[in-house]
Amino acid sequence: MSSPSTLPVPAADGSVIAFEPPVDVKTAARFLGISPSLVYAYVERKQIPHFRMMGRSIRFRLSELDQWRQRFHVNGGINE
Repeated sequence: MSSPSTLPVPAADGSVIAFEPPVDVKTAARFLGISPSLVYAYVERKQIPHFRMMGRSIRFRLSELDQWRQRFHVNGGINE
């Protein structure tokens, strides 16, 4: 259940849920292989999954970014 980006957290009913710590713009940009300025542009245009903490602080979940990134995957092999 726990991946490298999630932490097990006990729930009120005694079960264990996965908590994924949010990451900042710089980390998201590194994960996606793009510049932080491009990440900000995507956020401004509401083209990338994100949320704001305490008003202006932009945060991302790596699992959501990975799903978002998969939408743009192109197979470029010759023998397709």
